[in-house]
Amino acid sequence: MELVVIFAIALVALIFAFYLSNYVMKQDVGTPEMQRISNAIKEGAEAFLRRQNKTITLLSVVFAVLLFLFYMKFKGVNIATKMTVGFLLGALSSGISGFIGMFVSIRSNIRTAAAARTNLNNALQISLRGGAVSGLAVVALSLLGVTGLFVAFGGNVSLEAIELKNIALEIVGYGFGASFVALFAQLGGGIYTKAADVGADLVGKVEAGIPEDDPRNPAVIADLVGDNVGDCAGRGADLFESTAAENVGAMVLGAFLAQKHPELGTGVVFFPLVARAFGILASIVGIFWVKMKDEESDPMEALNHGYYVSTVLSIIGFFFAVKWLLPFEGSMYYFAAGVVGVLTSFAFVLITQYYTEYRFRPVRSIADSCVTGAATNIITGLAVGMECTAAPVVTICIAIYSAYWLGEKAVVGGGLYGTAVATMGMLSTAAYILAMDTFGPITDNAGGIVEMSGQPEEIRKRTDRLDSVGNTTKALTKGYAIGSAALAAFLLFSAYLDEVSDLLGREFHSVDLAKLEVFIGGLIGAGLVFLFSALAIKAVGNVAQYVIQEVRRQFKENSGIMAGTSQPDYGRCVDIVTIGALKAMVAPGILAVVVPLFVGVVFKFLSNEPGRGAEAVAALLMVGTIAGILMATLMNNGGGAWDNAKKYIETGVHGGKRSEAHKAAVVGDTVGDPFKDTAGPSLHVLIKLLSTITLLMAPLFI
Repeated sequence: MELVVIFAIALVALIFAFYLSNYVMKQDVGTPEMQRISNAIKEGAEAFLRRQNKTITLLSVVFAVLLFLFYMKFKGVNIATKMTVGFLLGALSSGISGFIGMFVSIRSNIRTAAAARTNLNNALQISLRGGAVSGLAVVALSLLGVTGLFVAFGGNVSLEAIELKNIALEIVGYGFGASFVALFAQLGGGIYTKAADVGADLVGKVEAGIPEDDPRNPAVIADLVGDNVGDCAGRGADLFESTAAENVGAMVLGAFLAQKHPELGTGVVFFPLVARAFGILASIVGIFWVKMKDEESDPMEALNHGYYVSTVLSIIGFFFAVKWLLPFEGSMYYFAAGVVGVLTSFAFVLITQYYTEYRFRPVRSIADSCVTGAATNIITGLAVGMECTAAPVVTICIAIYSAYWLGEKAVVGGGLYGTAVATMGMLSTAAYILAMDTFGPITDNAGGIVEMSGQPEEIRKRTDRLDSVGNTTKALTKGYAIGSAALAAFLLFSAYLDEVSDLLGREFHSVDLAKLEVFIGGLIGAGLVFLFSALAIKAVGNVAQYVIQEVRRQFKENSGIMAGTSQPDYGRCVDIVTIGALKAMVAPGILAVVVPLFVGVVFKFLSNEPGRGAEAVAALLMVGTIAGILMATLMNNGGGAWDNAKKYIETGVHGGKRSEAHKAAVVGDTVGDPFKDTAGPSLHVLIKLLSTITLLMAPLFI
């Protein structure tokens, strides 16, 4: 019955995604000039994704072969085949999720722009429902993939706990495949979008003094393409791997708990999937709830109302899932752990809004600092980014401790499963959150289409309102992804310790940092986060330099561009960014995969004590996760604050557009761009990639 319900709800989600896609596609596509610009964006985005997917496919196939050979040696052909098939299916599903996210966004942008000519509410609903296609499809595919693979590998509700545990571990490859592709997709798309954005802004806004999305800027099409390949394709793959990895991790912990307490039954294994399925239904209702009362209403309030509805319904769904699948005394403590997760996601949304919306002190303080120049803007922005790590850390600590305590109250030794349930609670509204995330680039592109097609100022003001809200929703999603990554990393870390215990034949649930090899492993984990971030940010800077040189060259050699009598060569900038992003994404991606394997193997051979290599890797994973959470929070919220400080000045404060304060704000925004859209989002994928690869390759370290 459980499996039937899971499959049925996932199919319902896909049907609704198809319905919403049809709704969006039936909308007006605007004027011929608007369509010309939209088609250029669509062609550039699709061309980049095709070239990126070729590179990722090659890397995935190479790693799949290595994975098969490794497991064939340690576990035999049968397990090797399952792990490899799971890895490839996870990689394929993650790639498809990224494609869906971008496919919808590059078709919703023109329709949102056209709707903005008459009605702000219609534009809001089109952009959100376009984003919801991606949100529902990605979460449903994750659920179908994990459940389908579980059944294909022989899993069913009547198996013994130990058999369920073995099958749950066999589908870890699926989560790793999703993480592997998501990392490269996020890196490649993030480098592309920010290199184009930085190049367009620094020459267009600061040097030439022309507006954002001005058709005279040769880099403007590359910038608009980047919103789709980074924020839509990259984030689609990112949240797919989040839900897939966390589904698998929760099932593994549920199977370990069922093995220790046979009286609980197998419901603890299937509970995470059922809870996720009910969350999809809650998100569908929330999406249809969004509506603005009138033109003067705040679009963010309408989106928040939909989120509140989804949250309340998710809690109700959790209650029914607990009553159905966890029918033992003390099970309501697990319901409370789920509520902790839901409230944690809510807290992250509020914290991120506070630090990234220009209604509040942090962003306004950055805007005020722009009056005295770019240097004070950078100083204040960095301070805000560092400050904003405190509240999320406290929230995560309270969530993990509360969920663990509630889990222990439910069942002796059930604390880790309590954290898994909290993670499921946090991700219960993932479909709605992803819809809000994709809403951001759709509205950003809509504003660009309106600007480039020469629409009246009144229409641009409408799209500017949506674009500003979109900046906040993108920041919210990143904050949400960090929080879920923190909880998920803890449960995957716990699953890794359980797996190593099984391999060693003894308890392995502590990591002693006083041991030399273990301390070194932890230090390398922290260093990996900083080096990875440096490579991602440096890649943006390097590619942006080529874009800046090209834009300057075109302005210098063709005076008709600024006069508006001749068209710039948009394609040249698109080519520069495409080639640069694809080259630059490989090094940090490979680094993330190789370092934990290197640490585990080296210390296995250097130490005479069995399991020391696995313990060094555990330290790398633990310390790397902590450093990654802090760094990602700083970059995501700091970058979002810089961006909205610029938007705040563009409303007219401190002299408005083209003022000296605005120029300083643009500089801060360009510094924040690779923070919030390249390195920051890639770090949440890195955290989960480290968790899944160590769990998958644990036999190598013993």
